[in-house]
Amino acid sequence: MFHQISRGFVHYKSVNESYFRQKQLRGNVGFWLLWSYGVGVVISGNFTGWNSGLTAGGFWGMTIATFLMAVMYICLTYSLAEMSTMLPHTGGLYSFTRSAFGPFWGYVCGVAMIIENVLAPVVAVIAVTSYLQPLIPGVPVYLVWVVIYGIFTAINIWGTEQTFNIGHFITLIAIMMLAIFYVNMLILGEFRIDLLFNVPADPGQSTTWLPKGVQGIFAAIPYAIWFYLAIEQMPLAAEESRDPYRHMPASLIAAMFTLVVLSVFTLILNSGVGDGAVAIGQSSAPLGDGLKAYFGHGPVATFATAVLMSCGLLASFIFTIYAYGRTFFSLARAGYIPRWLAVTGRTYTPYRSLLLGTVVGLVCAVTLDVLGGPVKDVMLNMAVFGALIIYILVLLSYIKLKSDRPELESSYQSPLGIGGAAVGTALAILALAACLSVPAYQPGAWGVAMFMVIAILYFWFYSRNHLVAQAPEERAALNLEQHQSRRMF
Repeated sequence: MFHQISRGFVHYKSVNESYFRQKQLRGNVGFWLLWSYGVGVVISGNFTGWNSGLTAGGFWGMTIATFLMAVMYICLTYSLAEMSTMLPHTGGLYSFTRSAFGPFWGYVCGVAMIIENVLAPVVAVIAVTSYLQPLIPGVPVYLVWVVIYGIFTAINIWGTEQTFNIGHFITLIAIMMLAIFYVNMLILGEFRIDLLFNVPADPGQSTTWLPKGVQGIFAAIPYAIWFYLAIEQMPLAAEESRDPYRHMPASLIAAMFTLVVLSVFTLILNSGVGDGAVAIGQSSAPLGDGLKAYFGHGPVATFATAVLMSCGLLASFIFTIYAYGRTFFSLARAGYIPRWLAVTGRTYTPYRSLLLGTVVGLVCAVTLDVLGGPVKDVMLNMAVFGALIIYILVLLSYIKLKSDRPELESSYQSPLGIGGAAVGTALAILALAACLSVPAYQPGAWGVAMFMVIAILYFWFYSRNHLVAQAPEERAALNLEQHQSRRMF
């Protein structure tokens, strides 16, 4: 059944084709469901996380940081749109890096995807629970976590179309909630421009311009990332798209610009309500505080806050569970992690990968509860660092594939090309440096580094000798390498 193929410092094990036939994913996901995936997996960033940038840089500092990160993500999105038609595989970003830089760097990208996709929903489920608890007093928090994880994992195991349809519905509710907030704050007169500029200024700085100076822009970058973090997950759905060559680029770009519009409205309107930017910047529920400015602090405000925040967070939650299931599946199918995780059930969903991610997530949630708040910040920051590692690797992969592999066919060409990818890479490196400069983020960097070291040791001593050549991502990369060798000779 198995034989080894030597390829440099790795060895491939071939398996019977029937192994792959029984594990193929199935799906019929069209443009609008893909669009809702891109918007929904990110939209929780409009509900919480971004607002600390107001404290770090003031309104204009956060605005400039948001503009820079929007440019970075637009460059990333256009590059992903083209590569997703070059290599339309479930491996997504790992597949792109694997084809450009080989198995090791592809694996590093895959590990970073695991870090981001497994840890992000942990923080989301804890936040959802904190908003729901006033409505369900006396219910143990651990039980709420198990129920939420259980429901949304079960939906993902139930089927891909069911996952995307339910996620689409929740995403539309979340967008509607944001739209209602925007309209109410404007029409009812709760928004005031002067409230945008009440963050206390450092000595010698202007309150209305950059209260924390130019350094405040740099300090606000890690928080501006939350407006767009996770849109890069969309190529994971390539094998389940009805027409990846047409729908994936269109939905990626449409989702990105939808998120840009939402981020502009959220940044401006949410910062100028209630007690203004100084209070919103310190809030754990900025949109909720904005609603309280209108509804007051009674039961109506409590209920509205719980529903609003939960819809936004759960839209991201259901799609991030999908993302870690596909990440584990694609890496297991290629032999980078144990192959038993690639087994799918009757609905062609990778139930073992989904269950593993859920169990790890629940363990992390309990760990957060036992060890306290600082650990939550570390896990959140680990997700950000994992994402930035992905961006740098993927944007460099785009540059290399466009330069060295002209034989790769693509139904979509990025209008930004290599120049846009280079700008995105520079901004991703800037964002990484900004995160490292924030003391609260530095433990997250150490957490990522420790996990990476363990994962690399596993690759070096075991999985590099057990890769599967027939996996779609590996087969595409090996074919490119053979084509390159023929061109050289």
